[in-house]
Amino acid sequence: MGPDLRGGIAVLDFGGQYAHLICRRVRALGVYAALLPHDVRLRELQRRGVAGVILSGGPASVYEVGAPQADPALFRGRVPILGICYGYQLMVRAHGGEVGRGEGREYGRAKVRVLEAGGLFEGVGKGRRVVCWMSHSDSALMVPSTMEVLASSEGSPYAAVRVKGAPQFGVQFHPEVTHTQKGKEMLSNFVLGVCGAERKWSMKGFLKESLDSLSKLEGRVLCAASGGVDSSVVAALLDRALGERVEVVFIETGLLRAGEGEAVEKMLGETVGVKVRVVDASEGFLGALRGVADPEEKRRVVGRKFAEVFEEFAREEGPFEYLAQGTLYPDVIESGRSAGPASVIKTHHNVGGLPSGLSMKVVEPLRDLYKDEVRELGALLGLPRELVQRHPFPGPGLAVRVIGEVTEEKLRVCREASLIVEEALKDDGLYDEVWQAFAYVGDDRVTGVLGDERRVGYQVVVKVVESVDAMTADWSRLSPRVLERISGRITNEVSGVVAVAYSVSSKPPATIEPQ
Repeated sequence: MGPDLRGGIAVLDFGGQYAHLICRRVRALGVYAALLPHDVRLRELQRRGVAGVILSGGPASVYEVGAPQADPALFRGRVPILGICYGYQLMVRAHGGEVGRGEGREYGRAKVRVLEAGGLFEGVGKGRRVVCWMSHSDSALMVPSTMEVLASSEGSPYAAVRVKGAPQFGVQFHPEVTHTQKGKEMLSNFVLGVCGAERKWSMKGFLKESLDSLSKLEGRVLCAASGGVDSSVVAALLDRALGERVEVVFIETGLLRAGEGEAVEKMLGETVGVKVRVVDASEGFLGALRGVADPEEKRRVVGRKFAEVFEEFAREEGPFEYLAQGTLYPDVIESGRSAGPASVIKTHHNVGGLPSGLSMKVVEPLRDLYKDEVRELGALLGLPRELVQRHPFPGPGLAVRVIGEVTEEKLRVCREASLIVEEALKDDGLYDEVWQAFAYVGDDRVTGVLGDERRVGYQVVVKVVESVDAMTADWSRLSPRVLERISGRITNEVSGVVAVAYSVSSKPPATIEPQ
């Protein structure tokens, strides 16, 4: 049957990395949205009473043999449609237009000029140039006479269109990402204006439904805690729903931030009231990673090792029927495990890294949420702001911030340099203004001069990004004064480092974590 979509929005998943983010943006408008398979039939959507349909982006080319297609009846019906990127190109072809590889690709920022106001661009302003986020190599080369061009960019002369006489719109850019100016207004114009969707979604409602669902679990639950907001919210949810039937376990992997174990016990134990069991498995993790340089293999190794440690704990302290973890939807889609034909960006240890055959069923209460939603949920649960606003930290830990083989020396450099970056931002009141800030290190050695002597040492790369949901991110324009202080402290205080670089890559084309 699926969720109740009457009066809501169906997002058809063509495998784009932002497919579920579209749902998130629609839900932020107070309208329920669900991600459905790309080939769902129009009659099924009509039966479920959807107010409108959004076609997501995707990694394929619409003209390739075997490329995912939508039900052709969609484009002949009267159900409102918004095609985004790949979905837009499907719409163009369905109406007789031409799509192909353009002269140039567009990734990241692009200035789009609004040619026609109203409809999708109501309130945006005719003639205005807005910054939009592009991520495509294919483009509409020709649109049919049945379509009206609403906006254009330097690389996409048909950046936005609508079908004449029908509530069907298409955009080559991504209004769902936060770096698209007026993107929220565009989606609101479609969802609330064109579709007339019903506003009946809230995080308070999600919290109630989650507690009701978790309270029905039978047996004991082993909850993995990492100290981050995701696993902490899961622990708080389970504690409220199941009480003493939950065992919260923190694993010391040897790949964590400085003082992480003590911080976890304090934040969850003293401030949230959740008892935490600490298991030191650092020797096993570092041993399993010895000689492993490939980033995907490192993630898989960490995932398998986590499973082994939890299985051993369950044998000794069990039985446990469930293993709960703080998986978010970005983890799922970057691992290529969403409902659509998504590409694998990088395997997350808690998704693709977990081996099959676990003795416990996996429970992931936050699997359909994004970080900003999780933080809102944490606040509703009464978690302290210090924990709710803590910067994200990768599940595989510093293993993905050490380029190449993981060694104790590179771990030390990475850990000490990252601590300096965070301290510097806190000193300037910038920590809460950015999404994530850390340092990473590889095997490259560079020449430096220390004490009038030639030294060869590590070059550390500092990365500070701004984001809302981790699906897109932009590098933070820190002042030269802050960068100078960070660089000076790292080269003076972290033994073995002679140079510091600053990353100015956005996502896309880069990812936030280096591996």
